[in-house]
Amino acid sequence: MSELSVNHLLGIKYLTEQDIELIFETADHFKEVINRAIKKVPTLRDITIANIFFENSTRTKLSFELAEKRLSADVINFSAGQSSVKKGETLIDTVNNILSMKVDMVVMRHPNPGAGIFLSRHVKAAIINAGDGAHEHPTQALLDTFSIRERLGGVSGKKVVIVGDILHSRVALSNIFALKLQGAEVKVCGPRTLLPKHIESLGVGVETDLRKALNWCDVANMLRIQNERMEFSYFPTTREYSQQYGINRSLLESLDKEIVIMHPGPINRGVEITSDVADSDQSIILDQVENGVAIRMAVIYLLASKIK
Repeated sequence: MSELSVNHLLGIKYLTEQDIELIFETADHFKEVINRAIKKVPTLRDITIANIFFENSTRTKLSFELAEKRLSADVINFSAGQSSVKKGETLIDTVNNILSMKVDMVVMRHPNPGAGIFLSRHVKAAIINAGDGAHEHPTQALLDTFSIRERLGGVSGKKVVIVGDILHSRVALSNIFALKLQGAEVKVCGPRTLLPKHIESLGVGVETDLRKALNWCDVANMLRIQNERMEFSYFPTTREYSQQYGINRSLLESLDKEIVIMHPGPINRGVEITSDVADSDQSIILDQVENGVAIRMAVIYLLASKIK
């Protein structure tokens, strides 16, 4: 298979296992490129990409921008905070105004779930969802599972626990879809108040005891507490949360085996993981950041090849 089955990247749930394999193979190639002395390729010189962020983002935005520039695309950055959106302009009007500048692809982060799907039905451009509310964050799940594949040699059959604020996390949902699609076993772990009802219907196990979860897994993906999405407190104190669901060095060393530690960032050091865990050999957090550029290059390249 040499092309994606989709024209947009709206969510992992719209991809096939073959799509993910193609993205990973392409990312392998681009990872070689970004580790060369000359890191740019002229592949997308005729493509213009607009990054439209209606929510704050540093890492994802930088990663996409770097990926686009490594491919030699023309890049427009649009921040809703300084835009006509504040004056009441609709999403479609905003994007159509940008598309009238002959933009081929839109990378969008939006606080409302389904914004990318809505947009894909109304505008003529390839859409990449860079996070829609607490719904999906497909490129994060792709780079996470790519990083697992790189460290452990594959994803199929691996046991992965996602720990923390599952309820408010778009990373968790996309990761569950991507891991299941690639044949991994998945559990979620956290306080009951931060686990969505009926999460088991997605084919994942639930564990509220962190030590049990860590002894079961090969990989622990630690999510941060999304305070900005919480209207009230879901647990007594941050200190208490950290004591029950945070990972420190002594906990890691007391386990029956060595496990891989991941984090989508930004890290709240001392809350979900301590610095000596984040910076340890078991952590692949910096690999995730590097792989993020390669994965986003792959997604952009594969979608651009479908633009007629």
